[in-house]
Amino acid sequence: MLFYRFLLGSLRQITRGSKAYFAWCAFLLVCIIVGIVGYSDQLQHGLIRTHMRDQVSWGFYIGNFTFLVGVAAAAVVLVIPAYIYNWKPIKEIVIIGELLAVSAIVMCLLFVAVDIGRPDRFWHLIPFIGHMNFPSSILAWDVLVLNFYGVLNFAIVTHILYRAYTKREYSKRFALPLIMISIPAAVAIHTVTAFVYNGLPARPYWNSAILAPRFLASAFCSGPAIILILLQTLRHYTKLDIKDSAIWKIAELMAYAMFINLFLLAAEVFREYYSNTHHLLFTKYLFSGLHGHDGVVVYGWLSVVLSVGAFVLFLMPATRRNPLTLNLGALAIYAGVYIEKGIALVIPGFTPSTLGEIYEYGPSRTEVEVAVGIFGVGFLVFTLMLKVAIPIMRGELVYSREPPAKADAPSAEHSATAS
Repeated sequence: MLFYRFLLGSLRQITRGSKAYFAWCAFLLVCIIVGIVGYSDQLQHGLIRTHMRDQVSWGFYIGNFTFLVGVAAAAVVLVIPAYIYNWKPIKEIVIIGELLAVSAIVMCLLFVAVDIGRPDRFWHLIPFIGHMNFPSSILAWDVLVLNFYGVLNFAIVTHILYRAYTKREYSKRFALPLIMISIPAAVAIHTVTAFVYNGLPARPYWNSAILAPRFLASAFCSGPAIILILLQTLRHYTKLDIKDSAIWKIAELMAYAMFINLFLLAAEVFREYYSNTHHLLFTKYLFSGLHGHDGVVVYGWLSVVLSVGAFVLFLMPATRRNPLTLNLGALAIYAGVYIEKGIALVIPGFTPSTLGEIYEYGPSRTEVEVAVGIFGVGFLVFTLMLKVAIPIMRGELVYSREPPAKADAPSAEHSATAS
């Protein structure tokens, strides 16, 4: 009965709000419609509507998928100090990171769905129903860990919010085991995603054991960068009590992750250039171009410059505690990792092809439209969850066991006067 009231209260909460809230939701719905129109065109004519070809069979969709898996995994940056070390400033806001993880997983699964050339065969990815080729298929493992991690975070968030709605502390017997499982699960989702790449021996640019730790290091940069911007925005517009110490601690943890990410990148680049084998072609295509084909060179260097610049800003306490430089650094590392995952990782892995062909890939209008729609879905899911979570976190949306006060009965003097 109480849970039903919680669901009913949540539904009422998302249907009420300011004009700005409804304008934002309307904008996201327009984005979703744009995505539906784009995907309808792709569904009708096939993947030929994208710019992916035999030479480059992964593109904008898989790049976004890879990036968003990292965003989902980054929730662990808040979970560990909040629940393992019981650090109160972050414990009060960890739920925002978990909500972001849930919405990121939704977008991940949608990007995989639109990348499938035969969407009518999507049911093969459903455990116990389709033929997943488990356990030999790395993609099957990826589907399992992503869905498991998404359900896990949603269960944790729902339990914590429900207990707060009923003015009770969350059940440690129920929540803590799930939270402990979510930590290795966060590492697993990005590790298995890395295995999808480095498990391909015919693609030497990806076929490196260092790729998995690189994925994790970059994830712990980009995901918290989004969280930093979100926390400051929520503190400004919702008056949510978010302490500076929590923001500064996240920024400090990001600095460590940035150093590891840049160190691993430098180690990879040194290996390629110092060895100077024929596999150097792929790295050369990214950083200097091949035979006049240099369409991705600017993106390769832009990713490095943005990442190094952000690291310098976050390395010094004075700049990572200054709101202007903090936000500049967060935007820079977000853009740097997004470019790294979307272009600098995927495209050079296919270029040149196994036959030596160079196909310069760029996303088509259809791919951009579909991506806009998927991001619209993700942001809408996150917005609606926040619309419920924030009032509960602030103690404004709670279950009251006291019946509403009845109107006072008219006094005898008032009755006589009325007569």
